[in-house]
Amino acid sequence: MPHSLLVVDADPAVHESLNQLLQRQDRQIQHAYDGAEALEHARRIPRDLVVAGQTRDRIGGVQLLRRLGALRPAPPVILCGDHDPTSVMAAVRARAFSYFHKPLPQRQLADMAQLALESASWRDDVKLVSATPEWTALDVRCKLDAAERATQFMREMEADLPRAACEDVAAAFRELLFNAVEHGGHSDPRKHVRVSLLRGRRALMVHVHDPGKGFSMNLLPHAAINNPADSPTRHVELRAERGQRPGGFGILMARGLVDEMIYNGRGNEVMFVKYLK
Repeated sequence: MPHSLLVVDADPAVHESLNQLLQRQDRQIQHAYDGAEALEHARRIPRDLVVAGQTRDRIGGVQLLRRLGALRPAPPVILCGDHDPTSVMAAVRARAFSYFHKPLPQRQLADMAQLALESASWRDDVKLVSATPEWTALDVRCKLDAAERATQFMREMEADLPRAACEDVAAAFRELLFNAVEHGGHSDPRKHVRVSLLRGRRALMVHVHDPGKGFSMNLLPHAAINNPADSPTRHVELRAERGQRPGGFGILMARGLVDEMIYNGRGNEVMFVKYLK
């Protein structure tokens, strides 16, 4: 059966753009322009994904998300709105699958929609623990799709930064969170990673605490950061010998994107700093 998608927005131009972006042979897309119409559509036919922006009535945004979340089965909802950290936090709390501010980034939104259609048991994978613009903390289930979603939420929280700085922070955050999920949590969905984003006047700090036993930085021959000077790709060979997926560049890349990066003594917590001035 084809996937059933519902696009909700007051602007016909947004519908046209999202229809072109999301249309595939295995998808059927319907459209609604206000919240009441969207709820009627969703109650009549279960939806595999809802992409919702501004509506013509008062039922929009987080309120629409909560009403859709009461349906059984509840569809994953990607919210599209203004850049507003408060709205992002409200979306996480109400169990949005993801959040994007307008103008919408097409590639990222298309990828997130595909992830939503492929994900199962996603509703409790990302939980809000602390919710202030200065200190945001999330519990992230040890699943790669949950880590991808958490990265987008954190990117939206810092979307007011200069674009280059925002993308540096998001890329470093993603690499360290993926390491925490894969190596600290061993991709065990019973475990969680705690991530915190702290925003001061002069610096942004990210803290990642995984549930693992930790590691020693000097005992990572499969990571690019420990390649010998005369063999810059040695870790690639070691990963192939061990049957590990290609990679191993995460720590090295993250360190190059931020100003400071510090691990605790056990190696199961890491903090990085990006200076803003």
